Amino acid sequence: MEFFNDHKKLFSSALALFLFLTLIICIFPALNNQKIFKPLPGSKPLTAEENRGKDIYIKEGCVACHTQQVRNVDMDQVFGNRPSLAVDYARNKRLNLFQNTATLMGTERTGPDLTSVGSRQPSPEWHYSHLFNPRSVVSESIMPSYKWMFLVKDELDPGDIEVNIPNDFKKGIKGKIIASKDARDLIAYLLSLKQIELSKSLPSREFLYKTENKSTGSSNDENLPDGEALFTTNCVSCHQTNGEGLPGAFPPLKGSPVVLGNDLELYITIIMKGYDARAEFATMPAVGTNAGFSPEDVTAIINHERTAWGNTGKKVTVEEVKTIMDKIK
Repeated sequence: MEFFNDHKKLFSSALALFLFLTLIICIFPALNNQKIFKPLPGSKPLTAEENRGKDIYIKEGCVACHTQQVRNVDMDQVFGNRPSLAVDYARNKRLNLFQNTATLMGTERTGPDLTSVGSRQPSPEWHYSHLFNPRSVVSESIMPSYKWMFLVKDELDPGDIEVNIPNDFKKGIKGKIIASKDARDLIAYLLSLKQIELSKSLPSREFLYKTENKSTGSSNDENLPDGEALFTTNCVSCHQTNGEGLPGAFPPLKGSPVVLGNDLELYITIIMKGYDARAEFATMPAVGTNAGFSPEDVTAIINHERTAWGNTGKKVTVEEVKTIMDKIK
C-alpha cells in the first residue's frame, strides 16, 4: 500500500499511463491516417484566389447559416448526388500552428447546404446578384445583403466585373455596380465547391428513407419524374416560382417564345448546354449537363414549363427529347 500513499509515485504512474494511452489511442492512429489518407481522384487543391475566398467565407461567418455536409437522409438529395464521406475533406489542412483544420461542415442549416453549390448553381452572375441582394434572385431569402463587397463606378475599368441587378434593387444607386476583389474571391470559392464523383471501386452510402418520385404522364402516358420538383431544384432560383424571371438579370419562361415555340432542339440545347445570346440577361450555365439530366428529366421539365403559369404549349415525348439529346452531344 506504500505506492498508494506516495503521491509522487501515484501521480507519475498515472501521468505515464495517460501519455502511453494517448500515444496508442490518439497520436499513432492519427499519424497513420495522415499517411494513408488521400484526396479523391479528380479533386483539385484550391487556387490562391479560392483560398482567399475561403478566408472571407470564414471571416463573414457564413458557416453560421450554411453547412457543407450532405447527410445520408432523403431530404439532403437536393444538395448532392451522394452523402458526404470523410475523404471529401482530405484536402483540408491546418490553418496554422495554433488553428486546426477548417472543415466548415457547419451545425445549422438556416440557408441551403453548399457542398455542391458550384455544380448546383454554376452561374457567377447569379452569385454576384445574390451576394449584392439575396432578394433580387430569391424573393423569400432571409440572408443579409453584402453590398459593402461592391463598388459603384461611372465607367468600367479593365478587368472590372459589372453586376446586373434588377432596377427595383438599385434604388439610390447611380452608376455601374462592380464586384470588389473580396466578392470575386468569395464567389470563386463558392464555385469551387463541387462533389467529386466516386470511382467504381469506392461505393457510396445510399440515402436513407428513400421516397418514390411523383410521376406525371406525358402525351404517351409514360412515367416521368416530377417536372415541377426538378424545376424547383434546378431552375427556380433564376426563373422564379412564377416563371417571370427577373428583369435585367434572368429571362421569363412565362410566355417565352423559346418555351412555347417549335424549335425543340434550341430549347433542349439551352437546358443542357446553357445560353449566352442576349446581352440584356446573365449567361445561363449548362444546367442539364451539370446536373446530369436524363431524357426523362428534360422531358418532365419541358412539359412542366409548357403547361405552367398559363402557358399552353404542346407536351413532348421522351423519344423526341432523346433523339435531340443524342444529336447535340
